[in-house]
Amino acid sequence: MKVVLRKHLQWFLCLGIILAAGIYYGVLATDRYVSQANVVLKSPEIIPTGLSVSSLLSGTSGAGDLLLLKEHLESVDMTTKLQKDLDLRHHYAQEDIDFIARLSNADVPLELFHQYLRKRIKIEFDDYTKVLRIRVEAYTPEMAQQIAETLLNEGEKHMNAMGRRLAQEQLNFIEKQVNTMSDRLHQAREKLLAYQNQHNLISPKATVEETLKIIAELKGQLAVTQSKRQALSSFQTARSPEMQRLKSEINALESQVKQEKRLLTQNKDNALNRVTAEYKTLEMQAKFALELYSNALTALETTRVETARKLKQVSVLQYPSLPEYSTEPRRFHNWVVWSLMSVFFFAAVHLGRSIIRDHRD
Repeated sequence: MKVVLRKHLQWFLCLGIILAAGIYYGVLATDRYVSQANVVLKSPEIIPTGLSVSSLLSGTSGAGDLLLLKEHLESVDMTTKLQKDLDLRHHYAQEDIDFIARLSNADVPLELFHQYLRKRIKIEFDDYTKVLRIRVEAYTPEMAQQIAETLLNEGEKHMNAMGRRLAQEQLNFIEKQVNTMSDRLHQAREKLLAYQNQHNLISPKATVEETLKIIAELKGQLAVTQSKRQALSSFQTARSPEMQRLKSEINALESQVKQEKRLLTQNKDNALNRVTAEYKTLEMQAKFALELYSNALTALETTRVETARKLKQVSVLQYPSLPEYSTEPRRFHNWVVWSLMSVFFFAAVHLGRSIIRDHRD
């Protein structure tokens, strides 16, 4: 018997492993219930060409956001949240659960509990369909469903918190810019109004145009009067009353023309050309400040709508199911796998021993 046992030791070990696997999966293994959910992320979308109701109702989803959601659902923070809400330590460490599958102790360190929970909660990202698939194993149907529902709710809260925080930072920055542009516009307008009041002019440009028009009219009258005087000089003397009157008119018109020209180009601070140039500068500054303020307001409104767009909604394709019967462990499948692995392994061991024995001989 000892010779047979020594000669075929590997096959006895193989048979022992197959029997042990059969006893465990057939008798000892505790039933586990599986709840599944499939989700995608949706958010409102703004079409750059304009804002409409249809653009707000349309939605987009991104692989990046789903991967962020997956990382959060698999994080230690989520493990802590699940423990706080559902007390999973005691659920997975129940005494009636088989010793291989259960959590060794309800007071294990957080790192070990997180590793154990990763075996019971599996989250996969389908890159082709852009769907996040959540699979939860628990020892009661109700607990499996509650865990899946908690994952969905907390995931949506986390994504919305991230979006709101980023959008709020952008909104605060734009609001500061709007306030700055508003103060700048107010200062530019006040400078413009003060300059107008200082020079008693509403529009220097209009005043210059009126002055040039007056000069042109005066020059026209001057030319007509000079023509009349030239015509009268052919048959009247320079001392005649009519010639004296025309001379007086010509002198008056020339004096008036010179006076009007001095208003435009005199070397004083209130010369119309200087006033007009300074006024145009102030006016351009006011227009530029108004344009900046208008752009800031547009950016503010766009950012406010963008805040709504950043809110992520977990759109559930399959709601967390309430299992009606256990699907884990897959007893026969797992027993067959263990049996085949044992047979192949010990067949390799037997082959190796045979080769070594042949070389010795």
